[in-house]
Amino acid sequence: MKRLLIKIKLQISLILNDNNNLMDRNENGILKENSCNEESSILTSNMFLNNTGEVVLTHNSIGLSWDSTDPVSNDQEKSCLGIKLIAKRESSIRFSDMFAVELIGCGSKHESALADARGCFLCHSSKMYRFSVHCVQKSKAHHSMRVASVYTFSHKDLHTCQMWIDLINNSLNKNLDKPKSLLVFVNPMSGKGNGCSTWESVAPIFSHAKVKTKVTVTQRAAHAFDVMASISNEELKSYDGVVAVGGDGFFGEILNGLLLSRHKASYPPRPTQADNLAERNGTVMDHVAERASSVSTGPCEDESPLLTNTGNGRVQETNLEQAPEFSFPNERFRFGIIPAGSTDAIVICTTGARDPITSALQIVLGKRLRIDIAQVVRWKATSTSKEEPSMRYAASFAGYGFYGDVITESEKYRWMGPKRYDFAGTKVFLRHSSYEAEVEYLELEPENESPSSEGSSVGRKKGLWRLSKKSDKVPCRANCDVCNLKVLHSLPSSTSSVSYSQDSRWKRTRGRFLSVGGAVISCRNEKAPDGLVADAHLSDGFLHLILIKDCPRAYYLWHLTQLTVKGGHPLEFDFVEHHKTPAFTFTSLGKQSMWNVDGEIFQAHQLSAQVFRGLINLFATGPEV
Repeated sequence: MKRLLIKIKLQISLILNDNNNLMDRNENGILKENSCNEESSILTSNMFLNNTGEVVLTHNSIGLSWDSTDPVSNDQEKSCLGIKLIAKRESSIRFSDMFAVELIGCGSKHESALADARGCFLCHSSKMYRFSVHCVQKSKAHHSMRVASVYTFSHKDLHTCQMWIDLINNSLNKNLDKPKSLLVFVNPMSGKGNGCSTWESVAPIFSHAKVKTKVTVTQRAAHAFDVMASISNEELKSYDGVVAVGGDGFFGEILNGLLLSRHKASYPPRPTQADNLAERNGTVMDHVAERASSVSTGPCEDESPLLTNTGNGRVQETNLEQAPEFSFPNERFRFGIIPAGSTDAIVICTTGARDPITSALQIVLGKRLRIDIAQVVRWKATSTSKEEPSMRYAASFAGYGFYGDVITESEKYRWMGPKRYDFAGTKVFLRHSSYEAEVEYLELEPENESPSSEGSSVGRKKGLWRLSKKSDKVPCRANCDVCNLKVLHSLPSSTSSVSYSQDSRWKRTRGRFLSVGGAVISCRNEKAPDGLVADAHLSDGFLHLILIKDCPRAYYLWHLTQLTVKGGHPLEFDFVEHHKTPAFTFTSLGKQSMWNVDGEIFQAHQLSAQVFRGLINLFATGPEV
């Protein structure tokens, strides 16, 4: 009876479409609707879907959809206190959410949940061929997380199943953004030492998606850096990207291995150059009248494994001749991060969730997200060392004072795992050390504000880029309007730096600071839900310079506490300066701390930093708010 109803329904559909379309039907009951536009052709076929029963499966230009031949089974009945509840099941998948389809062999016919009660024809024990469609769906528990789902369809004819597999694969292959081959580096020591187990948990996703992966488990510090710095351009072009299974520091190691030898751009100004520009423009703001005398801090000694020093202290530039052949920005080549570190701030800011499955799914789907990268140049390691510039790239944060002291202190307690940061942070906070320094930053005037406006008069007091009002703060999100805006100012692009001319507006501030920090992104993490700067964006071409002036310990604790509160206001204190800038310089004037650059120690007495807008692409979508 059911078969007869289905045939009648299909015959009615044929009659209704006869005047507009030509319908073809093969011997397996597959219907094809041909139209003038090949992309809009529709195929339908009777299939059996796991846990649903018999369905009419439809293929169109957007994806797959299905309708149960039993209208009652379209809805899943549940009961609560005797009241029947209806939960609508999924009945469609978009090709943009699929990452694999595969034949899984022959098995028993899948029975409907109502088969026994209704005595329908599904009860006989014939064999059927099956294929599975792997796709991505939003998690019901967290709006930014993604989960993998599998839909298994069955048909008695192998040729029919294979035809549907080929059809779906043809549609999936039209997405040229999906990667085919990836370099994967796994740090077994990241976080709590679970790098390898994290990769094992997501490896099946890459296998199902038929993404070739060359996996390297690092054996020592700077292993990934050395591989990426020495890899030939010919081999690099055979991959669609590189994936780091680890934390922010491990990703930074891979990032620097590629960019140090391939990204060509002018250095930002030295502190003395910025000082001359500031003097000519008359924009100097001194907090301390007299400059403190420089104090020697010992020989130049960089503890970071990222930088390979030659005899004269300069960073070794590997494979420089390869730059014209493989340069950045690079639209095809993307970076991926599967979180397995201590904080994973970059992943949280770019995907919205600290979840390896979500990151892996966004990689195999071929998502694309441009992010800013900061170039950090050390001119002098100590006050007595020669001026020998060495460079590093940062994707999240560069901090001095408190942040540098914490990362330096934590190195003594690596055996504690991620808890070492809490322990080291407590020790450094109780020590309450401040450092005398001079900071200069480039200030750009917004085009929508004139110098004579009321806004700019306030700006001269605290900088033209004023702190946003609470109601005006717009966090970065997927398809962000701020990041998609065209560059309105002479910001550094991804291929060239700022034009530092006499017209550049440089300001200088001098004093004792508990910390000096430059945030490329908001740096959200599990302990700081809004990050250091709640409204920092991923690709707007700005650094957020945060200066914490010397203050009583209780006040500083209040500031730090605000960082841990959702909706807190850590920047709204008199002892906090916040400047939105594309570049800044730094000079230590007394007792010296270390710099923390993306979780790695970086010793610098004189330092400059500038940001490059959208320099690299990640396999990510941005957080959903």
